[in-house]
Order: sequence, then structure tokens, then C-alpha cells
Amino acid sequence: MSLSILSLHTYPVKSCAGIDHTRVAISQGGLFLDRQWVIVDDKGVFLTQRQHARMALIQPSLHNSDLTLSAPGMPDLEVPWLRDTGAALPVRIWAADTLGLDEGDDAANWLSGFLGLGCRLLRVHPQAERLASLRHVNAWRSKHSEQEPDFPEQHRFGFADGFPILIANQESLDELNRRLQAKGQAPVPMNRFRPNIVLQGLDAYEEDYLASIKVGRMTLAQVKRCARCPIPNIDQATALSASEPGLTLAEHRQFPEGVLFGVNAVVAGTREGDTLSAGDPVQAEFDL
Repeated sequence: MSLSILSLHTYPVKSCAGIDHTRVAISQGGLFLDRQWVIVDDKGVFLTQRQHARMALIQPSLHNSDLTLSAPGMPDLEVPWLRDTGAALPVRIWAADTLGLDEGDDAANWLSGFLGLGCRLLRVHPQAERLASLRHVNAWRSKHSEQEPDFPEQHRFGFADGFPILIANQESLDELNRRLQAKGQAPVPMNRFRPNIVLQGLDAYEEDYLASIKVGRMTLAQVKRCARCPIPNIDQATALSASEPGLTLAEHRQFPEGVLFGVNAVVAGTREGDTLSAGDPVQAEFDL
């Protein structure tokens, strides 16, 4: 099978449900409006499913770039996309400091009511300058300078954990599910791993050895394999947590960096109006 994009996904609100796409715009910051909003508690600390699994039940949708949130037992919340107004609020995502814009009391009250704690919704501030890890990007640039001499160092992005794009491989999930079923466990869908781009046509875990993929004129550099937290153990349809697939994944994917599934990427060569589509052919470059 030739290598291609199987599916595309964005998560407008960090750690809430995703949106599936057949076609989506892409820029150096990642897929359009991916992780452009974040929920913070009353101390300004960002929230994720790691501590608040009910976030999986909050379903965003986008209409002309405005945000709608839906959740069980709640009226829909319309969040007009505040363009450039409001004070810049400090936000820390893990060890990285960035800026957010408060989306107002209606959003704060809706989220607080559903999650059962005081919280607010912030959008990426237009002046935010959060960059993907320079250490990982520069290590990749140094190693691939002959093939990609002009690959940029700086990659600005939103509220994702550490990089603008997460790539997964369908055959890797199929292999994990074969192992789960051999143990009498139910298979899991790809949404447990919250990727942006799912590839088909690779062998299981062959993505570990990718240097980059090319889609048209764009180069997506695989700069770091992704260590997994407990979120894949949360059923994204019910917000219930269990011990699988984490136990089975750890049995065959434990590395010094952690339990690995998927690869983090940055992109270069995008122009205004560029898109990715399910079915797009992909050219792979491997590290030897």
C-alpha cells in the first residue's frame, strides 16, 4: 500500500473532544484552530483530562471560526471569537509560558457548571510567541541540513502540549488492538491518542524511524517521539477510565523516554491557503 493520509483531526479546546476533517487548512502553527483555546482553573492553571476526564464530553464545533461548545445536560454555548480585544493573561503550559485572552463570564460559568469547579476559557492571544522546543527542532535541522538547508528554527503554535502536530500510524493502532484482543480486551479507537494526522501504508511502529514526510511542497519534520500520559486509558465517548490500553502498550512500547505512540512534528513550506486532505499521497524520508 502506498503511503497516504488516512484521517485528519483537530482539538480546538485543549483536552476536549476533537473534530474530524476530510480537508483542513494548515500553517506553520499546525492545523487550523487546533488547540487555540484552553480551560484554566481559578488560579490560572491549565486543565486536562488527566485530572478532569469529563472534559472528553465537551464537544467543540466551529462556524465561521466562532466556537460552539456542547456537553451532556447543558445548553449549547456560543463563543464569538474575540479577535484582538482584551488584556493578555499569562498561561503556563507545562514549562512554557504564553498568553491568553479571556472569553468572558458566560463561557466561564458554563464550563464551571459542567466541570464542577471554577474555571475560565482562554484563547491564544495574538501577541503570544510560544515556540516548539528549539532543542528538538535544532537537533533535527542539524541532522538533516543537507536535505533541508532552509528548514526554519522557530515554529510558533498554540496550547498543544509541546509541538504543533502529532502524527500517528493506523497500523500501529491495529497492532496494539491485536495484542489487546489476544488478551480478551476490547480494541480501542484512534481518538484515544488524539492525533492530528493519521497515516496509512506504514508497517506497525515504522513511524519511529521517519525523518520527515512530504505532502506537496510541505515538509513535516518528525522531531520527537511522543511519550504517552494516562489519557489513552480514558474512553472519549464516556469519560470513563480503565487500565487499558496503557498496560498493553507499556508491555511492548516502553523506552527510556517513556511509553511511546506517535511522533511530534513541525511543518515548513506552507503558504496561505494550503490544506491537507484525507487521501493525500505522502512521501516518506527515513532516518537510517
